[in-house]
This record gives sequence, structure tokens and C-alpha cells, in this order.
Amino acid sequence: MNTKKIAGMVLMAGVGFTLLTGCGGGNSSSTNAGNSKNEITFWNPFVGADGENLKKMVDEYNKTDPEFKIKNVSLKESDMYTKIPTVVNSGRNIPDLNIVHAERIKQYKDNDMLVTFDDVLKDFPDIKDENYVPEAWNLGEIDGARYSVPLDIHNYGIYYNKELLDKYLPTALDDNIITFDEIEEIGKKAENDDIRGLGITWTKPNFLSLFAQEGGELSQDGTAPTLDTDATKKAIQRYADMYKENITTREGEDPAQLFLAGKLVLNPDGIWMRNQVKEAKFEWGLTNSPQLSNDLSKAVNWASSHQFVMFKNKDRSEEKTKGIMEFLDWVRTNSLEWAKAGQNPATLDLLDNSEYTDMEQSLFVNTPEELATLKIFDYKYNGFVAEYLDAHALDVIFGKMSVDDFASGMQKEVADKIAKDNSNN
Repeated sequence: MNTKKIAGMVLMAGVGFTLLTGCGGGNSSSTNAGNSKNEITFWNPFVGADGENLKKMVDEYNKTDPEFKIKNVSLKESDMYTKIPTVVNSGRNIPDLNIVHAERIKQYKDNDMLVTFDDVLKDFPDIKDENYVPEAWNLGEIDGARYSVPLDIHNYGIYYNKELLDKYLPTALDDNIITFDEIEEIGKKAENDDIRGLGITWTKPNFLSLFAQEGGELSQDGTAPTLDTDATKKAIQRYADMYKENITTREGEDPAQLFLAGKLVLNPDGIWMRNQVKEAKFEWGLTNSPQLSNDLSKAVNWASSHQFVMFKNKDRSEEKTKGIMEFLDWVRTNSLEWAKAGQNPATLDLLDNSEYTDMEQSLFVNTPEELATLKIFDYKYNGFVAEYLDAHALDVIFGKMSVDDFASGMQKEVADKIAKDNSNN
């Protein structure tokens, strides 16, 4: 493999996709992938509470006495993404199977690091498009080849305090959508009771959802960014205006804690936060992210996906590859435990399971109309966009940076990082 390409991947390892609280914390496990003849070494970024759910799944699979048992190696997300290009470049201790975030797959493919699933899928006819959430399945196919199989699709939505919502705007959920106009009405009424209307939470999902609703595209050709646009300015300006009008939580406040304390009506957050939210002492619910329109066909919910991939590894035998596929086939029909972690498994098999369909997050996958709202921003350089948003979006919202400087700065920084990345390739 081209060592310059690997160097570029090392640089990209610092670009965060901190999608899950469970993915990002804790200490890493042993990273010795090993080459045990009858063992599949499986790297994943689940070191929080969700890691316990995954471990239960692996243990349950291993109890079926497969020819190749799964060795679960959960790593801190940043550590895992740093180690991947290092081990692939060295050719030693490469994991047999890996979970990566959807946004990274295009770059791994372009750096010639992945093995396709095309040949082995012929022997596993149930691992196919019609058995998975389309948005999660489709992104694994690039240039006519399949580079990944999805574990889940996870997205942002709005957790709401039912009592407070009924008090300030009882009709808001008549269409299962809360619009920005409705949020402003709720926030103004709630302010009189010293209650916050909308939580200012992780800015990447919130911004990108509204950016897409405004017609924005991160790139028109898949490479060059298109970020200094009206869509960028309108999206960030709306949040800045709501902050200025006291519709939202204030700088320094913790939206999650305010919500649990009954002091916040609407809290945008990931479906994976369900296990924390269910500790609330009041009746709560989950619905779509804030929308410009109450027309569900125009709705956009930011989403991502954890995907199974196989990095190039000369020590992975055909028999072990078959063992990997047997595990993925088992996961397809045994993902309820992953749903208990607050996730939406990508398999459609669970839609016949009432325990799953009673879970709040299943809203987003249980109808074709809701499925169509899920949008994975799989732009090859999405990580550079995320890095800029994490660093500067709150500055605009809190009035410390102009909208124009934000938009032009994002365009320049992302373009500069792309040029630097390409020079290393």
C-alpha cells in the first residue's frame, strides 16, 4: 500500500466522529489482534454502556458453538481510528473484523484498505438490500462493490417533556413534527416560567439537519466543499436568533441535566441516549428533529451508521472469512440486545418484534415515510466539516462570531485540509 496514503489516514484519525457517548469514553482494551486459527478478532469503538450490550451479543453467539468464535476487542474510538492505519500499514495484528462509522468508509476505500464482501455474499443470500434499512445498506456500495454491512442506523431527534409540551403547545405533536415556528412559540411561553424551550446540544447533527432542509450540500462533486452558501448562513443564523430571543438554553447550561430536572421542554439528542432519558421522573417522548415544515416528506433527520468492514489482511483465511459472514448473518436476526442500547439495528427483522417496536427510537424505522427522513452525510471529508462545526458553531450561536465569518471560515478551513490530505496521498 502507498505509505503516503497511510500517512494521510493517520492525519485523518484525529478528525472526530464522536457520535456516541458510549463510543467515546473509557479506556481501550488490548489491541493485540492475534492470528488464532479458530478465533475472529473483532475491533469496535463501544467502550461505554453500549459496549456491555455488544458483549452480551458476542457471548450469546459464542454459546452457539460456532467453528470460529468472536474475540471482542472494544477500543476507545480515537485510539481505534489511530491504530487502524498503523496496523494495516505494518501488516501485523490486523483485526479480522471491524466496526467503523459510515463517514469513514469512502476514505478507507480510496486508500485501498478494505476488502469487498462481493464474493462471500453469494453464500449468504439473506444478507441483502431488502433485509436492511436502505440508507444504512446503500452507503456500503461504492463504485459497484460492497465494502460494508450495516449494524445499525442511529440519528438525532427531539426528546420532549410531555407535561410541559401539553402546557405550552398541546397541538405541537398532532403531526409528529415540531417546527421551528412552534419551537419559538413554546420557548416564549416557557420563558415566563423560567423554563427553557430548546436545548443547544451537539451542533453537528442540529446544523446539518437544518442545512439540508435549506437545500445545502456539503459538496456537489463529492470532493470540493460547498460551504460558504446561503444554506450555511440561514441554518446557523436561525440558531443564533433563537439564542438571542431566549428560546434556547444558555451558554454554560447542561441541556441534558435541565431536561431531567424538568426545566427544559425540548432536548435534541441522539436516540442512543434513551437509557439516560428513561431515568426521568416525568412522562417523555421522542420525535423528529426540528423541521422547517410540518410536511414529513420534506423532513431531514441527521443519521449515521456503524458498519462492519474487513481491512486487507493476508492472514485472514477463506474459512475465517466464512466464519465472519456466519456471525454477521446471526446478528441480522439477533439484534434486540443492540436495540436495548438505544440503537436502531439496521436489520428489518426486528420490525416484527413487539418489544422492539415499543421502544421510542423505532419510530424512525417503522414506516417508509420515516425511513425516508434519515440522511447520512457520507461526504468523504465530512470529518473536516465536523471538526470545524465542533470548534466554531457555538461561537456563532452565542454571538461571538459573525455568520459570514463562520461560513467563509468553514469553506477555507475544509478546503485547506483537503489540499493537505491530498498532498499526502
